[in-house]
Amino acid sequence: MRTRLAKQLAVLIFLAAVALARDGSPHPTIVFMTDFGVVDDSVAICKGVMYSVAPDVRIVDLSHQVTPFSILDGARFLYGATAYYPAGTVFVVVIDPGVGSTRKAVVVKSRRGQFFVLPDNGLMTLVQDRDGLESAREITNPVWMIGAALSSTFHGRDIFSPAGAHLARGDDWTQVGPELEVSRLVRLDIGPAKLGDLGLNAQVIATDGPFGNLVTNISGEDFLKLGYTRGQIVPVIIGKTELKLPFVRTFSDVPLQKPLLYIDSRGHVGFAINQGSFASVYGINPPQPIFIPRATK
Repeated sequence: MRTRLAKQLAVLIFLAAVALARDGSPHPTIVFMTDFGVVDDSVAICKGVMYSVAPDVRIVDLSHQVTPFSILDGARFLYGATAYYPAGTVFVVVIDPGVGSTRKAVVVKSRRGQFFVLPDNGLMTLVQDRDGLESAREITNPVWMIGAALSSTFHGRDIFSPAGAHLARGDDWTQVGPELEVSRLVRLDIGPAKLGDLGLNAQVIATDGPFGNLVTNISGEDFLKLGYTRGQIVPVIIGKTELKLPFVRTFSDVPLQKPLLYIDSRGHVGFAINQGSFASVYGINPPQPIFIPRATK
């Protein structure tokens, strides 16, 4: 009797362990970003395609409100988000003003082990500069697409969503299509900030959503090498506009409607007005060159 009870208990423990392992195992993750907006069914259709290929996938919405056609905004949102996701994460990005043209649909693997399914139009530029790219392939295998009758205007549904789901469920990504030279992927015309003897040359690359703060490609680390400390006034030239801005920790460190220079939540120099729009007040539309001289001793 005891032997039978012991066996039954062992079976129950085993089944419980199996169930716990299944519940606790990580689900494959797709991070999804588009400029589709959310007023129609486009995002939901793409997700339906993903779930049809990979029912267990977890889909995280990065944003579907990217400025329409703005490859630069898509590139910087990717740059900001990817650092917080583990290796193996699949990013499906559909900001594709060239849909239906000769631009390639690609899968790219970064040196951090993340995968990117997107049009080859420069979206990888900032991630490439920070993380490096391991390899890339063009999506040509029809098995990785939704079907033979591809739309010329909805590759998000027909190519990128199914390809991303195949990746997420663990299919061999070398089967997606022929290998491409990483060095030949399309890049945006954004050079890195350059620190020289006289100071730092960089760019305003975007505005921060509805607030009008300026987003730059200046890392906080490079800026601090100029010799400024918080509380100092920093001379800055943005385009043709010359300004003197206090370097502070946060917006409320200056009076309302006053400008400031700060290091933003992503570790880059930003320009803002406390409860105002820097871009509107100074008439600055990115991209614009920036020059910040070294601090005088």
